[in-house]
Amino acid sequence: MESKVSEGGLNVTMTIRLLMHGKEVGSIIGKKGETVKKMREESGARINISEGNCPERIVTITGPTDAIFKAFAMIAYKFEEDIINSMSNSTATSKPPVTLRLVVPASQCGSLIGKGGSKIKEIRESTGAQVQVAGDMLPNSTERAVTISGTPDAIIQCVKQICVVMLEVQCIGVAAYSIQGQYAIPHPDQLTKLHQLAMQQTPFTPLGQTTPAFPGEKLPLHSSEEAQNLMGQSTGMDASPQASTHELTIPNDLIGCIIGRQGTKINEIRQMSGAQIKIASAMEGSAERQITITGSPANISLAQYLINARLTSEVTGMGTL
Repeated sequence: MESKVSEGGLNVTMTIRLLMHGKEVGSIIGKKGETVKKMREESGARINISEGNCPERIVTITGPTDAIFKAFAMIAYKFEEDIINSMSNSTATSKPPVTLRLVVPASQCGSLIGKGGSKIKEIRESTGAQVQVAGDMLPNSTERAVTISGTPDAIIQCVKQICVVMLEVQCIGVAAYSIQGQYAIPHPDQLTKLHQLAMQQTPFTPLGQTTPAFPGEKLPLHSSEEAQNLMGQSTGMDASPQASTHELTIPNDLIGCIIGRQGTKINEIRQMSGAQIKIASAMEGSAERQITITGSPANISLAQYLINARLTSEVTGMGTL
């Protein structure tokens, strides 16, 4: 998988987030938003910047891996340009490295560091970038900052390797499923837990919040915000037990793994989640299909998780075993 990602051949949709100071955010946005607009258009990635006046902002980059790498390259080269410009007005003789800070779920940091620091050492040596994983979590968060420093090229190679690790960790989440034929079927005990979860009238709590998804298990699920970014923009979820509606978009080339042969997969997801799921017809000229999920917050969250698991198994190749 690593070689495919490094060559840009693995076109997996994912979300990466960056922590930036106000000055850095201003550089990315540019005059009248021209810089970020150009980055979005040329990379093909979605780039969203959190609102607010805090000293630090979150920049979310979503899209296929090749688009994400292009966006990272543009950001890294923009920061290098800023460093060069600032040096022309100072007496400094040595050029400082470009530095980016990723926001990574704490559950994935162990895999990134590796046994005895072996993985992070390998990434440093193969890319030439400096990589540091913060020991403490970010305030009011279950995530850590991962600081990458070096030349723009070294940073891009480093980000590619970190994406590989994050995708491998997501594969483990799908390992709760046994593969039968073309489809990923939950184990009977896992199915029971899923049904119990669907019957609860409390919202499903993904990992990344305070409670594990299932007792005694730690699946690397996305937070609700990340799930929305991964699978498309969606309407807010109603916190009450009454039925509410949630919408998301899926690329046309992945909709087949959600529907399954003769609708088997989508019917399975409906049955397991207890939610109503409608898939809109393909629109001419559109690369995406809209999915509407209706039910209680617990039903909707479970349906989202099952759809996410299907997408993960498909894009990592597990769905075709």
